[in-house]
Amino acid sequence: MNHDLVAALRPLLTAEASAEAHALGADPGDLEQAVWLRLLERLAAGAPPPDPHGWLRRAVRCEVRRARRAASREHAYGTEPADGEARGPEHLVLAAARRHALREAVRRLPGRCPRLLEALLSPRDLTYREIAGELGISQGSLGPERSRCLACLRRLLAPEVAVGGLRG
Repeated sequence: MNHDLVAALRPLLTAEASAEAHALGADPGDLEQAVWLRLLERLAAGAPPPDPHGWLRRAVRCEVRRARRAASREHAYGTEPADGEARGPEHLVLAAARRHALREAVRRLPGRCPRLLEALLSPRDLTYREIAGELGISQGSLGPERSRCLACLRRLLAPEVAVGGLRG
């Protein structure tokens, strides 16, 4: 039954998510994923919606409202807080410590990741062509290699930047 329900709702969800995401300026795939997750949670709880099509439309609108609220509360920093205009000694020390921690983490990466990320972080602002030449790899493989190295760096830094204390 669940497979039939998903198959029946897929075209409607794709259409609804595309229409709403366009107006929101969001990715329709993200909106679809959020609604599918809501449906799966509901099905796992043993409470399938009595009117699946109506429920789906309401769920899409609910996710859009949630995304709008989140977007209104989230504001990107123009600069790092420690790199702002108030450059007192403590801000300079914090910025230097962050740069040092990043460089140390990059050095601990496996394979050619340290060389690749050092080239990307270089103050010389190298192009992909120059980096590929220095590393002896094709320019087309730099993007995927960079993604793998950054994912590895994220995993390596996660314990260092995790917020201390109890959660939830």
